[in-house]
Amino acid sequence: MTVSTPTGSREARVSAIIVATGFQHFDPGRETQLYNYYSFPDVVTLSDMEAMLEAHQVVRPSNGQPPERVAFIQCVGSRDRQIGNEFCSKVCCGIASKQAIEIKEQLPDARVFIFYIDMRMYGYWENELYWPAQERYKVNYVKGIVSEILPKGDRLLIRGEDTTMGRPMEITVDLVVLSVGMEPSSGTRQMAKLLGIAQNKYGYIEAGGPSGLDPVATSRPGIYVVGAAARPADLDDTFATAGLAAARAVATARQALVGT
Repeated sequence: MTVSTPTGSREARVSAIIVATGFQHFDPGRETQLYNYYSFPDVVTLSDMEAMLEAHQVVRPSNGQPPERVAFIQCVGSRDRQIGNEFCSKVCCGIASKQAIEIKEQLPDARVFIFYIDMRMYGYWENELYWPAQERYKVNYVKGIVSEILPKGDRLLIRGEDTTMGRPMEITVDLVVLSVGMEPSSGTRQMAKLLGIAQNKYGYIEAGGPSGLDPVATSRPGIYVVGAAARPADLDDTFATAGLAAARAVATARQALVGT
């Protein structure tokens, strides 16, 4: 390897490489501005909302006032054949439910809606997030498809279809939160090209190795991949694959030492 450092470049011989380049959030502007993310300041993303919650400043960016009605829209950039992201990003439903709970804790009088295709709760999230959000915090889950977001006075009008009732729906809110999904990061794509390792059709690094059963092996021996560089992943997935890859890398290094 040739490694670039602040003091210049140096060469190093290594026995193993672990690719841990993470993910990037989907750019909601790619959805033909269906949700007007770049047009309306009161349309934000999960990461924008997370920053508000951490600062205890859940407000409308347009006027700095606390919202009375907040709507989450799920699967923005995920499970969408039209843009090529046919996969589920795994964490969005849980994060939206978590944030909905936190909004209610900070703004008890606010009404919170979550518009979803279907809710996918992994592991213990069903009892930790999904049911408490509904039963304790009175978050409204609406099974439906949002078709557009329009201005209505100083608020936002959401139009779509209530798929449970099979009829059109309209709702006026103060703040819309887009549950944007995961995509391979630019670093993931760059490292795959640099290292000459295979990517799947979505741009993630192809994991599985020759057997197809090794979750951290890549198409080249001695190069391993972890977390969201290989697939949409939560923290538990990332910790597990990181530990396994570290163990594999140590074993590879030991074998190389024995060989020399």
